[in-house]
Amino acid sequence: MFYLVRHVTRYRYDGPVRESVMQLYMQPKTDGAQRLLSFQVSSQPRAILQAYTDHFGNAVYHFDVPGVHRELTIEAEAEVEIQPTAAPPEWVDASAWQALEAPNLKGEHFDWLEDRGVSQSTPALAAFLTQRGIAKLDDPMTSLRRLCRLLFEAFEYVPQATTVDSPIDVALSKGRGVCQDFSHIMISIARGWGIPARYVSGYLFTKVDAGDRSAPDATHAWMEAFVPGCGWVGFDPTNNVIASERHIRVAIGRDYDDVPPSRGVYKGAVASELAVAVTVRPAQGPRRHDDFLRVVRPMPHLVGRIEALAGDAQQQQQQQQQ
Repeated sequence: MFYLVRHVTRYRYDGPVRESVMQLYMQPKTDGAQRLLSFQVSSQPRAILQAYTDHFGNAVYHFDVPGVHRELTIEAEAEVEIQPTAAPPEWVDASAWQALEAPNLKGEHFDWLEDRGVSQSTPALAAFLTQRGIAKLDDPMTSLRRLCRLLFEAFEYVPQATTVDSPIDVALSKGRGVCQDFSHIMISIARGWGIPARYVSGYLFTKVDAGDRSAPDATHAWMEAFVPGCGWVGFDPTNNVIASERHIRVAIGRDYDDVPPSRGVYKGAVASELAVAVTVRPAQGPRRHDDFLRVVRPMPHLVGRIEALAGDAQQQQQQQQQ
């Protein structure tokens, strides 16, 4: 399946700011069944973007806008191909619980087992587990599938019910939240069971008629758990589905704080407004260059001899080397 993703972020200030420094996690991964075909990002005011790969293998872009400005717009476009893959099994052997206790596995997945940040266990989470009767079952896969469904049933999807830095107790107390909250809760429970779990930021091609609750014009988040014998399996508690070819992976981290789509600071004693627009649409295939190339030099009328063609080829080569 081919997808075209457009992600526009606008920061507007109620007065002039002297400088903005930004960091972006917006480039989809090439990993497993997913392949990034093209990606471009730009800003207005224009800035020189630099990039690096972080500890978790995510592409990170950063830039500085040093001049005075009242608005900053960031536009990213990506073209992604995702190959369908077989669904994970409904269950795995009970010995998988013992496999998760192996010292080498715990060492390899230390980052994904650490109780930290907004994904750490709390008394409110323990009470929630008791009230809902949530506990480990015969095997990790069965346990995670049931947990995903129970979280879907326990919480309402309500945008702006929480904030980007809300700990899980906020969603637990309100009984509502967004994909970020549900993913953090599921991550915390999985780690409490000894299952390595990580946060995934990205996009979802939403199908309302399939029962999706996610907003179609927003970024998305889900979690991945390491199940012995299956590897990393994505669970989307917002929509009660296993992550599939409709889920476009951008970055992985221990929680949201590791991989926000955009993060930055600015100089100036002013208030700011954030606006975001996201579109994810399927495509029949990769875009051809002809679809977006702009002619900057028209083709000359060819007359006369072969020597004329050779001369034109030399001129073209010189232009490319300038």
